Amino acid sequence: MTTDVLIVAALKDELKHHFEDGGIPVLYTGIGKVNAAYYLARELTRLRQVGRLPRAVINFGTAGSPVFKTHELVECASFVQRDMDLTPLGFAHGVTPFEETPAILEVPRRLSALPTGICGTGDSFENGAGTMHSNVFDMEAYALAKVSLLEGVPFMSVKYITDGCDHNAHNDWNENLHKAAASFINIYGEVAKVI
Repeated sequence: MTTDVLIVAALKDELKHHFEDGGIPVLYTGIGKVNAAYYLARELTRLRQVGRLPRAVINFGTAGSPVFKTHELVECASFVQRDMDLTPLGFAHGVTPFEETPAILEVPRRLSALPTGICGTGDSFENGAGTMHSNVFDMEAYALAKVSLLEGVPFMSVKYITDGCDHNAHNDWNENLHKAAASFINIYGEVAKVI
């Protein structure tokens, strides 16, 4: 048996309890790849054990982008680890050695009304040019996508662009973080139709 969906976000400020107030469960992981992977894996394991594995994991979160406009929603369909760099050992940037998971994780695109992004995830706040041909930068999505794919649960990620990944990114993120929740609530009806 499956439940509907599991919404995942790093911070409560990204969603402002709007989903929980509507009876939709949300998993908050905290910031960073390790937190994201740990808390999602733990929750999927728990749900599987009680026969309630969700039919999909939906990540709503904030991100920076030097390409997309501030306040824009972007559906990410490709994910890379921008800080996985073992190039001195002869491995391509983004490749985790000795595992079969590809360096670029790809999921189906579902929302044709939104632009599509390539999300570069890393444990640093991106305020420069970025790496690995990403056009959206966050700190959790790659880990969430990887856990979902390894657990056999479909994954989708929609990012609210808070900043331009530039010298003022930290100020813009702080100013725009609270604006994300309304955008996610507005798009959720469309997400629920396609997932």
